[in-house]
Amino acid sequence: MSKVNWKPGTMVYPLPAVLVSCGETPEEYNLITIAWTGTICSDPPMCYISVRPNRHSYEIIKRTGEYVINLTTEELARATDWCGVRSGKKFDKWKEMGLTPAPATIVKAPIVQEAPICIECKVKEIVPLGTHDMFISEVVNVLADERYLDPETNAFSLKQAKPICYSHGHYFKLGDPIGKFGWSVEKKKTKMKRKKKRSE
Repeated sequence: MSKVNWKPGTMVYPLPAVLVSCGETPEEYNLITIAWTGTICSDPPMCYISVRPNRHSYEIIKRTGEYVINLTTEELARATDWCGVRSGKKFDKWKEMGLTPAPATIVKAPIVQEAPICIECKVKEIVPLGTHDMFISEVVNVLADERYLDPETNAFSLKQAKPICYSHGHYFKLGDPIGKFGWSVEKKKTKMKRKKKRSE
């Protein structure tokens, strides 16, 4: 199978398409759509967002040192795209998209009430990289929508939440699961037990 050389580029796809909320007061609350985001450490829990310095939210996040990563869903797809192509300097994105800013638990930045998961973050370091600056941040709290929690296990159902992702200029639904972590080496007995439990 032959391969073709392309110039270096950001070809790691798909990516989460998230709505990042920021601001300390209702007057400055804003939303920015981010795809350059991810996990960078599990203990302590840390993640990052990369933002262009000319974006309206950049100075807000830099000054306050706080933001919330709000995961998005099929229902939030239009709002996610719209908030990525309109500036908070000119629009009240919350009002335009019918989204609800609600209090976070620890940070002053609001959460998006309609999001299934809201990840409260505090900036630890800002790394200038070129077109974007990376905000390396500690996760200080996570808020989960009870609608998507299993009442017995308290596990979060991603499938039920219908999250979306971003890939090379397009938004996509996520498909059906094909296995859980470690399924490739799982013993036959364990598989049978899990299958039996699901059928009960």
